[in-house]
Amino acid sequence: MSVLDIFSMANKKGFITGAARGIGKCLAEAFVDAGADLAVVDIDDEAAQKAAEEIWKKYGRKVAAIGCNVTDAADVEKMMEVFLNEFGSIDFAINNAGISTLDNAMDISESDFKKVIDVNLNGVFLTAQAAARTMKAQGKGGSIVSTASISGHIVNIPQTIANYCAAKAGVMQLTKALAVEWAQYGIRVNSVSPGYMLTELIRDASEMHPVWEAKVPLKRLGRPVDLVGAYLFLASDASIYATGSDIVVDGGYVCL
Repeated sequence: MSVLDIFSMANKKGFITGAARGIGKCLAEAFVDAGADLAVVDIDDEAAQKAAEEIWKKYGRKVAAIGCNVTDAADVEKMMEVFLNEFGSIDFAINNAGISTLDNAMDISESDFKKVIDVNLNGVFLTAQAAARTMKAQGKGGSIVSTASISGHIVNIPQTIANYCAAKAGVMQLTKALAVEWAQYGIRVNSVSPGYMLTELIRDASEMHPVWEAKVPLKRLGRPVDLVGAYLFLASDASIYATGSDIVVDGGYVCL
C-alpha cells in the first residue's frame, strides 16, 4: 500500500456539520476532493443545498445536503436517518457547527450564555452520539472529529467570549472521554483546535487583525485551507492509532 493511500478518503462516507460556509465548507470540499461521499449538514437548509450543489459540480462525487439543528436530539436523529437512507453507512463524522457572541461575562444573559454552550458543546455531543451509535451497529468502527479551538487552551483577548471558551474546553475533554468509552467499538474520537482563521466572521473584524497577528509566531492569521491536513489526518486511516488527541493549528499562537 502506498503511503498516500492511508490518507485517502476514497469510498468513505460521512457528514460535516456547519458545512454550508466557512471552515465547514472548506473541509467539505477537501474531503470530497480526497474521494469521500459526503453530507453537508447545516441549520440553514438553503445554504447547505447551495454548498452541496457547488461541491458536486466541482468534483462530481456524491454530495447531499441535510438541514439539521444540532441542539435538537430529535432533529439529529432525523438527520442520521436521512443520511443512512442516502449513503447506506457511515465511516466518519466531523462535528464542526458552532457560534459565538461577544458579550462580557458580567452582562451576558442566561439565554445567550446557554445558546453558545448548547450549539458548541451539546450539539457536538449529539451529532457524535448519533454517528457513534450507527458505527457501533455497523461493527466496523469509524472516526469522529470535533472542532475545538485555541479558546479551549487559552483565554482570548481583548474580545470577551467566556461562554465560547468554556464550550470549547468542554469539547476537548468530551473528546477524551468519548475516545476512552468508545475505543472498545473501534471508534476513534479526536479534535482539532483552530486558531484565528480568516472566515467571513473574522474578515469582518479587520480592526482586530493586527492585535491577533502580533502574537502569532508565523506572523499571519490562518486560512480555512490550513486546517485541511489535520482533519484529513484524523478522519483517514493515517491516524488509525490516534484517539483522544487534539491537534492545535494556530501558527504557534498558544505557545506564547
